[in-house]
Amino acid sequence: MTATPQPLPLLDLPAHHRNLRDLLADIRDLYLADQVPWVIGYSGGKDSTLTTALVWMALAGLAPEQRTKSVHVISTDTLVENPVIAAWVQRSLTSMRTAAAEQSLPIEVHRLTPKLADTFWVNLIGNGYAAPRPRFRWCTDRLKIRPSNDFIRSVVDKHGQVILVLGTRKTESTARARTMTKHEAGRVRDLLSPNGSLPNSLVYTPIEDLSTDEVWMLLMQYPNPWGHSHKDLLALYRGASDDNECPLVVDTTTPSCGTSRFGCWTCTMVQQDKSMQAMILNEVEYDWMQPLLDLRNALDIEDDRHLRDFRRMNGSLLIHRERLVHGPYTQQAREDWLRKLLHAQTWVRANGPDHVRDLTLITLDELHEIRRIWVFAKHEVEDTLPAIYQDATGEPFPGKQIDDMVTVNRDMIDVLRDVCGDDEQQFLTLRALLATERTYRTASRRAGLLDALTTVLGHHFDNEDEALNYALRQREMNGHDPDQRALF
Repeated sequence: MTATPQPLPLLDLPAHHRNLRDLLADIRDLYLADQVPWVIGYSGGKDSTLTTALVWMALAGLAPEQRTKSVHVISTDTLVENPVIAAWVQRSLTSMRTAAAEQSLPIEVHRLTPKLADTFWVNLIGNGYAAPRPRFRWCTDRLKIRPSNDFIRSVVDKHGQVILVLGTRKTESTARARTMTKHEAGRVRDLLSPNGSLPNSLVYTPIEDLSTDEVWMLLMQYPNPWGHSHKDLLALYRGASDDNECPLVVDTTTPSCGTSRFGCWTCTMVQQDKSMQAMILNEVEYDWMQPLLDLRNALDIEDDRHLRDFRRMNGSLLIHRERLVHGPYTQQAREDWLRKLLHAQTWVRANGPDHVRDLTLITLDELHEIRRIWVFAKHEVEDTLPAIYQDATGEPFPGKQIDDMVTVNRDMIDVLRDVCGDDEQQFLTLRALLATERTYRTASRRAGLLDALTTVLGHHFDNEDEALNYALRQREMNGHDPDQRALF
């Protein structure tokens, strides 16, 4: 049972706690001002923990009949969160649900995850998206923004408006202070700023003026209202090198959380994951994360052109500064990433401490979707995923057999490779033609087969040099500026 905290004696707070008294008074007044529901962004870090705790304490100080509207606590799990932090957050969310029910508070807790098609591994290993970079930051929108915004829009659809309660502070960075000051100037109500990316939503940042020292002072001096330990949270911070955390991300202007220990363990938005390195070096109990760090570092290489197709995802050519811009990871690269990921998961389960013996780095749903993409979208009809899974885990792949009319057995693929010899591009094209024909063979009507085969042939080049020369000729014919990108 979670102990029910006693209401704070707000009127008897010492003078140096005046900030807390004022904060709680502001929260209560704003909560009672209307019937617009609240959504709190909770990441498990110090700022979002304090924000959630303050709202909780303010509600606990109200009479039951005054608690007339819901407060939603949302936490977005990208499915590639630092496993230590993900476990911490999950335990905290469980405690919140129990404590809110016991204390009769109108607090609803939600763990949000990206849609299957948006997950990190489905896009990187399945579709072949290159590891995220500052100019190719495909992950934040899919993993964080969409789940949060979808939930917020559902609340708006039901109630007409929503107030987002965020733990952002001006002292986090100069850029954050500038952005918050700009929004503050446009406030439409006391304490509420407009949200340009989400219609019918306002933003409330109750701890915006607190310093980092003040945040920790409040956390250390008052017990966590849902029974989690603030001292354990401090221990997590001490185990790493910096004290940033991931905020609730609702638009692309939010800075990347890649330098934070409360970010994705796969993040390549920074040069190195100093926080995970520090946790492994500083705490013996975290050394099982080394295989994850090794995989993250393998993804983060300066020039990965040799791992990527010279064509774009749709088969087109993109030329920039006299060379082709490479597109998705090749089949071999994607298979290698999957093999490394499954090996890491298997090693941790076998060698890590008891609490990570069931660690999941990639879900079965993701594996099924990756397999579907490889076979049906990328025409990789040899269907290699089950064999990779069994080789890496020592267990048979728990998936259904794909229709034999679509896949091609290994003997046929070996014959095709023998015919093509060292000509990889010819092999890929012939395999794609074969897969396309087999797909239409199972259809009731074969209309469109000729167009589909023509499309496959249109993307064929003997090698990258031939493709580049073709693109250069097309650029010259179309009159593109040589210094600009051109798509063909």
